[in-house]
Amino acid sequence: MTSSVIQNVAIDCTDAYQLALFWSRALDSPLHPEAEPGTPETAVMPPQGPLLHFNQVSEPKTAKNRIHLCLRPETSREEEVERLLGLGATLVADRREPDGTGWAVLADPEGNEFCVLRSAAERAATSTPPAPAG
Repeated sequence: MTSSVIQNVAIDCTDAYQLALFWSRALDSPLHPEAEPGTPETAVMPPQGPLLHFNQVSEPKTAKNRIHLCLRPETSREEEVERLLGLGATLVADRREPDGTGWAVLADPEGNEFCVLRSAAERAATSTPPAPAG
């Protein structure tokens, strides 16, 4: 059986270097070694998963993303949302619930939506344990 693997996730943008720099900081992952201001395409290289490849295009973003990234932080969701807002993201929709479930929808500096989910520890703390057998 033959199959494909995901090489990269391509993201169109008006400034490839600046958007890659945001995502490099957001993911604490290096930029491609040849990345420099003004380059029409570059990449962020996370240690796990596909590359994020940024392609400079002339047209601006005009509609909601059909595909988006979902981030699961190592810290709390709240700390990660605040950190990302400090890097230049904006809050698009707050789907966080009073019981601790839910997520936050943010947008990167060019308006591409992404979600910040609960950390693994937060998920474990709010999950319902199975009922005892018997």
